[in-house]
Amino acid sequence: MQIALFQPDIAQNTGTILRLCACLGMAAHIIEPAGFPVSDRLFRRAGMDYLDHVSVTRHDSWSKFSAWRAAQGYRLLLFTTKGATNYLDFRYQTSDILLFGRESAGVTDAVVEAADARLVIPITPGLRSLNVAMTAAMAAGEALRQVRNPQV
Repeated sequence: MQIALFQPDIAQNTGTILRLCACLGMAAHIIEPAGFPVSDRLFRRAGMDYLDHVSVTRHDSWSKFSAWRAAQGYRLLLFTTKGATNYLDFRYQTSDILLFGRESAGVTDAVVEAADARLVIPITPGLRSLNVAMTAAMAAGEALRQVRNPQV
């Protein structure tokens, strides 16, 4: 199970998600361009010393990430406020990549079309969205719960 971030904007969120990946034993992917340099102080502060314990692959573009994923045969699960399937009702697999969009703009239409599933975390009507790091933690928790306890 892996997490991918599409053109992340906010250094602190990315650092927090990479810390989550380190703690849960998940590989991480950053699909460029990111809205901050990896040397960003806020990125390093959010990730703390956990950044040395996570496998991070940077992809220069969506097309390069997409080609890599296709060659590996991984399913791509897009978490989006426009998703049709509740993330709790979905059946995850160990080979899934959980994809999260840019904080300011989400993902492009090409990314939406490439996703094998579009999942939503339902929130109170009238509210816009959860923080992307919070969404990643909720999604990873449910996905790992399912694949580590398949009888559930």
